[in-house]
Amino acid sequence: MNPLLLEGLTDAIGFLAGMLLAWGLARLLGLDPLVAGYGGSAIGGIVLAGLGGGAGLHLARRWRASRKQK
Repeated sequence: MNPLLLEGLTDAIGFLAGMLLAWGLARLLGLDPLVAGYGGSAIGGIVLAGLGGGAGLHLARRWRASRKQK
């Protein structure tokens, strides 16, 4: 598989997985990033979803780097 395609796919999967997990956690905490308006609940949910997406992307890149070393 083309290395650039593999990099893009793993980055996308990592970001989406992290964001969806963080979104679920935000919903459990009573934060909703999809609520109408920009209240505290929406901003908290958006921040948490962004942090989760970034964490998922970071984990995907670490996973790819660990596979490259083997």
